Amino acid sequence: MSHIQAGRDLFLREMRQLGVDVSRETRDQLEAMVNTLVRWQKAINLVGRTTLSDIWTRHVLDSAQLVLLVPPRAKTLTDLGSGAGFPGLVLAALRPDLEVTLIEADARKAAFLGEAGRKMELVKPPKIVVGRLESVPPAKADVVTARALAPLAKLLEWARPHRTDTAICLFHKGKGWQAELTEAMKDWDIPGQPFNSVTDLDAVILRIGNYTPTGVRDRQSKGRRRQDHDRD
Repeated sequence: MSHIQAGRDLFLREMRQLGVDVSRETRDQLEAMVNTLVRWQKAINLVGRTTLSDIWTRHVLDSAQLVLLVPPRAKTLTDLGSGAGFPGLVLAALRPDLEVTLIEADARKAAFLGEAGRKMELVKPPKIVVGRLESVPPAKADVVTARALAPLAKLLEWARPHRTDTAICLFHKGKGWQAELTEAMKDWDIPGQPFNSVTDLDAVILRIGNYTPTGVRDRQSKGRRRQDHDRD
């Protein structure tokens, strides 16, 4: 058994411990994604070379843990800076009911995403959007994800056009997440909650609700109080 195959079995065990039973069909889809990535990695750098042998835990499991935080009623998901398809393609396999949009500026990586999606034979093939996050048309979604992309403050700026008013954001963050959150709160009112990562003791998944620029809620609250006073 190869190291990558052993990693797949570990991934399946870890998912069972999380209470997620990965079906044979979903497993096959994820294997197709991994096999495609391994082939393409020889031509373009999709993941860190030192992490390739641990792809099932370092990347697939790290992405798959988000499925526990995606609301059951969510219908659409947009993944920012999808790169190698983590977490967007993984979630497309685990939640085949979702309409998934993958936004990627690098045309070569976008080509990989398209090829991997075809090889996976997903129930709902993801929509691939090639372009910079700040310039592509808004992809309004119930869930917005991003992994290893940018500091939190920048992520919130990029994500805002691509979310509905009731959307949640799920962002992977490393051990410096608290400092990033403190910095981002200078510009944003952020209703959110950190969830410990199952793959890294120092990392979290930030689940963020309807955030707004700092001061907007105060102005809205004052406006409502003024309206109530006028009616009185």
